[in-house]
Amino acid sequence: MMPDVRRAGPRDGPTLIGLMTEFYAESGYRLDLDRAGAAFDRLLRDERLGQVWLVELEAAAAGYLVLTLCYSMEFGGLCGWIDDLFVRPNARNGGVAGRLLEAARRSAQAAGVRALHVEAAADNVPAQRAYRRAGMRPVERQLLTLELAEPSHLR
Repeated sequence: MMPDVRRAGPRDGPTLIGLMTEFYAESGYRLDLDRAGAAFDRLLRDERLGQVWLVELEAAAAGYLVLTLCYSMEFGGLCGWIDDLFVRPNARNGGVAGRLLEAARRSAQAAGVRALHVEAAADNVPAQRAYRRAGMRPVERQLLTLELAEPSHLR
């Protein structure tokens, strides 16, 4: 069965929060459900912030991808960040992540986005493989973060 990839809308919030909870649990984090719900609600209602895709297999949610937008001087325009990409374990290794990445790439190009970025741990071999298959390559830079607010996961 081919995965069905579609843009998510405000009514998909509960499904997306469920998937995000599973995603964060894999890394040992508990998700602040109120914060995640508010973040999805704002993102799904304001396309200027980004877009979300949901993938279904046999009418059941199998994963999601969140693409957020920012402006880049380096690329002279909009850039996208693949902020979350999650595929349920029973749907992995069947091209689902690739379908989500392709949907995000096509939509980003149509919106004039000039580059896509993603953060993935160097030892996360499956993620590295999926991103490289999608044409992404490592750059010799290090991501540094100054947290100005609490993250959505609880430590």
